[in-house]
Amino acid sequence: MSSETPAGEGGVEVDDVVRFESAGDGSSLVAHVHGEIDTLTAPLLRTELDARVPEAPLVVLDLSDVTFLGSAGLAVLVAAKDQVERAGHTLRLVCGSRIVTRALEATGLLGLFDVADGVPEALRPSA
Repeated sequence: MSSETPAGEGGVEVDDVVRFESAGDGSSLVAHVHGEIDTLTAPLLRTELDARVPEAPLVVLDLSDVTFLGSAGLAVLVAAKDQVERAGHTLRLVCGSRIVTRALEATGLLGLFDVADGVPEALRPSA
């Protein structure tokens, strides 16, 4: 088994990967991502983000419950950032764990993102 493949390869459902909620007056979208984000789950996450990201000026990706972040998942994060910025909106990440922070650091991507310590901080307006 490769490091990009999760242990259970059954059918993956949206709820297995991400849960969305609007915050405040609907001007913010919080995506709570969980589990392993790898070659099996990253396409599903990408599809869901592509459909919802244009909805809000502020998109927060809460990665606190991510247990594995492979290269396919990193590519989804970069694509989401590009999509949000093209729309003139803001993307913030909540890493929430050493697993996510380490993957972003090891690839040199951490500095590319606006990172907050938690969802409440991520939802605050930028200074």
